[in-house]
Amino acid sequence: MREKRALTRQRLLALVFACLSGLLTLSIVLFACISTGVIPLGTTNTHATPGMMTPSPTPEPTPIPPSVLTVVGGAPPIDAKAAYLLDTDTGNVLDDQNAEQPLPMASTTKIMTALVVIEAANLKQEVTVSPDIPQYVFQHNGSNAKLVPGDTLTINDLLYALMLPSGDDAAIVLARAVAGSSDAFVGMMNCFALRHHLFQTHFINPDGLTYYDANGKPLPGHYSSARDLARLTAYALSNPLFAKIVGTRQYDLAWSPKHGAYHWTNTNDLFNLYPATTGVKTGFTNEAGYCLVFSATRDHHHLVGTVLFSSDTDTNQRFRDAKTLLEWGFGLPMLPAY
Repeated sequence: MREKRALTRQRLLALVFACLSGLLTLSIVLFACISTGVIPLGTTNTHATPGMMTPSPTPEPTPIPPSVLTVVGGAPPIDAKAAYLLDTDTGNVLDDQNAEQPLPMASTTKIMTALVVIEAANLKQEVTVSPDIPQYVFQHNGSNAKLVPGDTLTINDLLYALMLPSGDDAAIVLARAVAGSSDAFVGMMNCFALRHHLFQTHFINPDGLTYYDANGKPLPGHYSSARDLARLTAYALSNPLFAKIVGTRQYDLAWSPKHGAYHWTNTNDLFNLYPATTGVKTGFTNEAGYCLVFSATRDHHHLVGTVLFSSDTDTNQRFRDAKTLLEWGFGLPMLPAY
């Protein structure tokens, strides 16, 4: 019996000694880990002290800014009184030459006319040309689509008559169809300009013709700026129908019982001078000179620009000015946008 008790005590002492040895070994390991800043697997360092080594976070890669057309130096000289060139992909202004000055803009007015019609009207609506339309065009010495009184055309077809041959007759027909009168339609145009922050723009008619008072002086109040016209056009080109119309070189409307046959050709000769051209609108009056709002696409870049009063005698100078700006703009270096 005494031998069994002695054996039990020995086993207990051996077990206690083994536990103490294990605790001592664990203490030594933990001390070594803490001293070197290494945390054993399965433990958490919730009481880090200064000077202890902690794992460094993985650095985030620095984002690379996109490359954009970047102005280096000045724009080339042109003849226009005012000019503006906009990169519509980025919103960056590439050229601004007197672009905030309000000036007469002639038939580039019709960009706004077309846009208001497209956004407000039923394009399938049929409209009959009234008898007074030819006299209106003759009285104001305007350009026309040679619409025949009594012919009935859709608003969609009339938009081509407006934008390709620059029909002042089509402008009046459309204005009356959409708003009931030219004056009411002009009110819509001016409201649109204000809503889109075109504060250097105001209209008194839907066609861009110069109206004169009894003394033969031009009536004031019809003007825009190169900047406003370019920004208006950049917005307008986001509308697929507008972009399609201004990019059309010729439009044929076959004879039908409702109207005669029509053939309209685009007045924008920039198509011939600069193959990357995608639109938009010419203009001329004695007061405005030869004007052009233009757009082009090259190497996946999209530019929109304006030249106002490039000349009062040479119709082609506006196209040369536009080509000069486009070649310069598309030739700018691609640099990171910071």
